[in-house]
Amino acid sequence: MSGGDRDLEDAVLGLLDQRAPGKSVCPSDVARAVDRSAGEGWRELMEPVRRAAARLAARGLVEITQHGSPVDPDTARGPIRIRRTG
Repeated sequence: MSGGDRDLEDAVLGLLDQRAPGKSVCPSDVARAVDRSAGEGWRELMEPVRRAAARLAARGLVEITQHGSPVDPDTARGPIRIRRTG
């Protein structure tokens, strides 16, 4: 895993730590937090953030949801949310 991958995982977990238990984050929240430029560079981070969330889900640290229900990150299409497991 590259340093950039680890940074994205850390960003996901860091944002979740700032939220109340049970609350979720959108991948775009993470992408925007990592790309602090005023431009649209965060959009390029959307897929890498989704992959980082999938790795965290595989380790049991987070779950990927759609419409509030857990989904398989490998088959999820469309908007997702990320929340801590538990």
